[in-house]
Amino acid sequence: MRFITSYIVLITLCLSCKNTTSLESDQRMAKLPPVQTQSVEGYERAYFASGCFWCVEAIFESIKGVKEAVSGYSGGFEEHPNYKEVSYGKTNHAEAVEVFYNPDTVSYRNLVIAFFGSHDPTALYRQGPDRGKQYRSIAFYQNEKEKRIIDSIVTQLNETVYDGEIVTQVLPFQKFWEAEAYHQDYERKHPNDPYIIGVSVPRLNRFKKQFPDLLKDQAHL
Repeated sequence: MRFITSYIVLITLCLSCKNTTSLESDQRMAKLPPVQTQSVEGYERAYFASGCFWCVEAIFESIKGVKEAVSGYSGGFEEHPNYKEVSYGKTNHAEAVEVFYNPDTVSYRNLVIAFFGSHDPTALYRQGPDRGKQYRSIAFYQNEKEKRIIDSIVTQLNETVYDGEIVTQVLPFQKFWEAEAYHQDYERKHPNDPYIIGVSVPRLNRFKKQFPDLLKDQAHL
């Protein structure tokens, strides 16, 4: 009995240590100046994390003015993270997407609105069936203008929809690590995957129903 009790205590302490380390890393990152990325052939870049990147990538690629969304990792300090490390919580990175968008077609503000409207920003360290800090909600900003946009939308949603319960982190963007090739366009390439059928597609369809004015023509999807 003593052994079992000691084991439980050790596991609790271990989990507490991980949470503390994660919090310390977030606090450290929050104090850094944001890194501004360069446009690519007229397309600006934006960065968001809101659960499984298979789902998030498909959502942003359905938006008019978005050329591409790339799955990857951001929000941690560890170099060259990979899927196994991130999914096992061995880094502080979250599954994230890099969104290439045309600001003449879709504004950054509308991307932020789409971000908050496509997931549950009140869920801490989880999204749908996925659990862990790698699935936490983060809006990354590259400059003060983007931060003001994010903050204003958080304030508005907290006052009108979520009663102050939003837990989304607003962090200065530092670096994005592109995920392994097999993760890119995963939803489109694996339509029969049980996770895609049961989680990703329903989430995408809910987004499309909620934001029809943001969507590309079907011919471009």
